[in-house]
Amino acid sequence: MATLTDLRRTSNVVDHAYKFAEAAHKGQRRRTGEPYFNHSIATAERLAAWGLDETTIAAGLLHDVVEDTKATPAEIQKEFGDDIAHLVDGITKLGTVKYRGDKTQADNLRKLILAMAEDLRVILIKLADRLHNMQTLAPLPQEKRERVALETMEIYAPLAYRLGMQGLAGELQDLAFPYAYPDEYKWIIDNVKERYEARVEYLRMLKPVVEQALRDNGVEFLAIDFRAKRYASLYKKLLRNDMDLEKIHDLVAFRIIVKDIESCYGTLGVIHNLWPPLPGKIKDYIATPKPNGYRSLHTTVFGPANKIVEFQIRTEEMHREAETGIAASWAYEDSKVTKAYRRRRAPKANPKEAAWVEQLRSWQRGFADPEEFIDAFKIDFLRDSIFALTPKGEVVDLPIGATPVDFAYHIHSDIGNQCVGAKVNGKIVPLDHKLESSDVVEIITQKSKRPSGSWLDFVVTSNAKAHIRNALKKGGKSRFFNRPEQKIEIKLTVENRPDILSGVSNIISRSHVNIVSLSSAPRERDSYHTIKALCGTDDKDKILKIILKLKTLKGVKEIDYRFV
Repeated sequence: MATLTDLRRTSNVVDHAYKFAEAAHKGQRRRTGEPYFNHSIATAERLAAWGLDETTIAAGLLHDVVEDTKATPAEIQKEFGDDIAHLVDGITKLGTVKYRGDKTQADNLRKLILAMAEDLRVILIKLADRLHNMQTLAPLPQEKRERVALETMEIYAPLAYRLGMQGLAGELQDLAFPYAYPDEYKWIIDNVKERYEARVEYLRMLKPVVEQALRDNGVEFLAIDFRAKRYASLYKKLLRNDMDLEKIHDLVAFRIIVKDIESCYGTLGVIHNLWPPLPGKIKDYIATPKPNGYRSLHTTVFGPANKIVEFQIRTEEMHREAETGIAASWAYEDSKVTKAYRRRRAPKANPKEAAWVEQLRSWQRGFADPEEFIDAFKIDFLRDSIFALTPKGEVVDLPIGATPVDFAYHIHSDIGNQCVGAKVNGKIVPLDHKLESSDVVEIITQKSKRPSGSWLDFVVTSNAKAHIRNALKKGGKSRFFNRPEQKIEIKLTVENRPDILSGVSNIISRSHVNIVSLSSAPRERDSYHTIKALCGTDDKDKILKIILKLKTLKGVKEIDYRFV
């Protein structure tokens, strides 16, 4: 990829922007004591490393001149044209975005979203700018360090991750972590250092074994190295695992880079032939990429001495995409600096990326209340996410902690409103079940069903909450309007048949009885299952008619009911 020095020699616009910004910032110094222009250079160099076009790199050099020097927008437009002036103006406006955890800052976050929707290059410049600011954060006053670090961890690092820039996201988090959470950072340092060193030594011992096995099986590899889990992401994972380091299997992991996709799967086979994999720990993000575009194979195995080892296997292209995300899709294919580079058109996001940004833009219009907007933005779009799958293999991107009800509303509001049950990986689960990545989720619906107000106690996405509240308002009743004072529970003993649950649901639904909940569980003493259907009615005669119909279902052995 071209360096900034290369581009100055071959691109008139980059060289002109360099000289213009250098003159504009002349005499200015940062709190570190270094010339202010060094920050402009660092921002542009990062953009060049990401392979962005000369227009974006020139704008990176100029990104602070309007805000911090005597240069005017009109002067930038005259000297550099509309495109660069537009990017510099976008960055200047984003300079007013100061997230302080204050609910009154919603308008600033809206500016961020709208800037992304208008031109993603503005955000890429902002991320390059933020990275260098974090690298030079130490001289700032403590209060400002904490604010900037918290802003980086809560807004910019998650945003980089959502744009597929996982390397940048991790770098930003690690730079911010010591300032935003100093006590937690100290705990990590005190408790993890020796474990890191021991794990690295263990993997160093295994490396020649892996290399030889790949050679023996004719698998060509480009690189094998170790990836230590970043401190910030490690701490977040520890919070989800009772602060137990023994539960963290990827403290240090192997990363194997190979030449093509076929070699990825070949490498996976070689690793599994050496050591047995942990059940459920094989993740194929090549066949089913993460929603942010991340592709790789992950597997966790029982290594020598029964120690657990994680491997990440990917191609060079996948590795580049994992580091630079959306920027990688714009990177110039030829690393040589040519006239073609200078003639290159401005980059555009691919359709999938553009759709995500447009979804974000449309989504933010639905919030009038600033507090609700900020909470929803951080949960729905910036919170750590999982991805679940529909039975057809379509990927559904959801925040950690999402339930089948969140999944249902993500598919369609009618699916959510009519949800009566869910299967995860073929097994019935409660509606408040916490989904995990790669779960295959099937929603069971009933046409006459209405959402329960109790769902508000466990759903996490703003989309689900909004639809539930809207349904409750339309119902004109209390938060728990679909809970009659008395219900009837039908209990069935059945054979374990894949279609029997849907058969029970269909019979009850056709009888115009609301299913409040539907569950299935195996019995301990035999091979039968117990199905419980909680019905929103106290009409005994109607239930008896339903029971007669249920008895005709193949596989039903016993039926009972009770008032609850």
